[in-house]
Amino acid sequence: MTADDDARTEAELQPDDAGGALAADLEGAAVPAAPDLPYDRYSSRELSWLEFNARVLAQAEDRRIPLLERAKFLAIFASNLDEFYMVRVAGLKRRLDMGLTVRSSSGLTPRETLTRVAERTQELVARHSRLWRDDIEPALAAAGIRVLHWSELDDAERGRLAEYFRAQVFPVLTPLAVDPSHPFPYISGLSLNLAVLVRETGGGVERFARVKVPNNVPRFVDVKDARADSAYLPMEELIAAHLDLLFPGLEVVEHHLFRVTRNTDIEVEEDRDEDLLQALERTLTKRRFGPAVRLEVTDTITSRVLELLIEEIDVPAEDVLMIPALLDLGSLWQLCDNDRPDLKDPPFVPSTPPRFAEHETAKSVFATLREGDVLVHHPYESFATSVQRFIEQAAADPHVLAIKQTLYRTSGDSPIVEALIDAAEAGKQVVVLVEIKARFDEQANIRWAKQLERAGCHVVYGVVGLKTHCKTSLVVRQEGGSIRRYCHIGTGNYNPKTARMYEDLGLFTADPHVGADLTDLFNVLTGYSRQTEYRSLLVAPHGIRAGLVERIEREIAHARAGRAARIVIKTNHLVDEETIDALYRASAAGVPVDLLVRTFCTIRAGVPGLSDNIRVRSILGRFLEHSRIVYVENDGEPEYLFGSADLMHRNLDRRVEVMVRVTDPAARAHLRDMLDLAFADDVVAWELRPDGDWRRNPGQPGRPLRDYQDVLMRRHARRSE
Repeated sequence: MTADDDARTEAELQPDDAGGALAADLEGAAVPAAPDLPYDRYSSRELSWLEFNARVLAQAEDRRIPLLERAKFLAIFASNLDEFYMVRVAGLKRRLDMGLTVRSSSGLTPRETLTRVAERTQELVARHSRLWRDDIEPALAAAGIRVLHWSELDDAERGRLAEYFRAQVFPVLTPLAVDPSHPFPYISGLSLNLAVLVRETGGGVERFARVKVPNNVPRFVDVKDARADSAYLPMEELIAAHLDLLFPGLEVVEHHLFRVTRNTDIEVEEDRDEDLLQALERTLTKRRFGPAVRLEVTDTITSRVLELLIEEIDVPAEDVLMIPALLDLGSLWQLCDNDRPDLKDPPFVPSTPPRFAEHETAKSVFATLREGDVLVHHPYESFATSVQRFIEQAAADPHVLAIKQTLYRTSGDSPIVEALIDAAEAGKQVVVLVEIKARFDEQANIRWAKQLERAGCHVVYGVVGLKTHCKTSLVVRQEGGSIRRYCHIGTGNYNPKTARMYEDLGLFTADPHVGADLTDLFNVLTGYSRQTEYRSLLVAPHGIRAGLVERIEREIAHARAGRAARIVIKTNHLVDEETIDALYRASAAGVPVDLLVRTFCTIRAGVPGLSDNIRVRSILGRFLEHSRIVYVENDGEPEYLFGSADLMHRNLDRRVEVMVRVTDPAARAHLRDMLDLAFADDVVAWELRPDGDWRRNPGQPGRPLRDYQDVLMRRHARRSE
């Protein structure tokens, strides 16, 4: 299981974006008028995220999970927390700096939220560190993967590492002194640093110096150790053991490791008269120099060094995290690369969707879609033999006239981009909307945009004031005397790397109504069209919230008339107050509401008189649950939709998002099976209690709990056979 919808790193388990701009920081600042509902009907968004990360940590604590997979969850927890501070905590602090003290929809002021966040974070970080120090690190050592201290090495090992240090590490180190002629150096965000106190041999004034641990060498240095299959020394310990080479003639009094997290929540000032690419490139330079929002130090640090760091870095004492183990456990991904299949999940190979293959031979995607729609479910079904093949066949097909594509995030070696370039070079019209404001992927997307432009693609950057987050492809093909449009609409990015780790859905269709809708949508994205109504799609920022609330109100009317009604929603995040209030009204009308929410969740479940009929679950596992689905019973005429939008202000108001109605019977049956399984009594899941706590599903006496994703893997394996 890895993170939320992009290819930033394999170590993240994060939402698509953690907010963005002041508007996102103010999300939920005002409680919608609803005299029939209590004021305290929403939970805190930030605290709900911390409880999500606590569920990630619980995965690392679960001894039924293979050992290196548990270490992976430790790394995911750490990386998640980094980004939470860089964006969400940074946004709260910015509100305080601007003097904004309005209470959020949870009833908390920014300062009250920050206080609770700091308290809960300290608890979780202590638990995280203890789990590494007292459980997972010893278990790894027993399994032959050791993380050593310098004091544990013998003379031969120290000699080999000293040679490595002199040849590979020493040349890139730059000790920076702090004295009247050398101001305190700038500490880059998320870098590891050694705070060093030195003095003249024999006594004298103690002086401070900073040594940055280089990030272009491995964090864990390989140690040839006969006592273990694999052994490693943290890079900071290797540097600390050779500080005398960095400060010759001086005595090293003490040294301590520290790490700073900075505000990276930049805001692009968009101007219709200015090139967005240039504006973004200018703004990105500001990210490196954001104010500090967190200081991490080892719990052995002395008070005088800590006080100096707090003063010079300008971080409040309440934002200092004392770590009783290794700093930056996100680096444990390096250890997880060990070739130890006995300590990992069994390998899983996704299958080719049966409709796209005839035995071992690939079929034409276009011929298949002329027979009917195809739903694909990643990572259980292969991205390479479905989505990637669709674009590659379109690029190579002489009858294809045009390809139109949105790209939010993609991989470093993107076969999708390569296929689009091939199509343009073959003379096809290729239009690509590259969202260059995708958080933390801005530089990569700028490079892709320029490369696509050089190849002759028409590249656009979206609509001013909005991010384009929808996942859509449109292929226009000449067939006889007419043209036919082939479409793909998905919940995940066009990224083969994350498609192996994220659970996502995609619909392939040649339905002329969907094709016409995507044609209109691309005209909105590339031209001056202001269309807001579509035939088969719901499109944000104008249509998704309204369409969803309309369907909820319809279920309420069915329930009140004694007709069949039910609502099931699978989403990454649920914080939109208007949607939540509509679900509360549905509950009051007797509509059963089942919600599968991964991360941010501010609805309250099972509260008498408020949400008696609302059940909320969360599933974490090997893959990141990432698809978004809406199901309504509609008096026996069920309706299914899925798409890219989460139920948040940013998605519904400030992004271009798409949800598509699913009409194919086989696709609808697959979605129904997914949702039924997710809410089965005997499936491992977390359940939100009326008091706000998340607890594991206890299951039924005498019935073993099933793993949701394992069941789906086995189902798809049988289907492919």
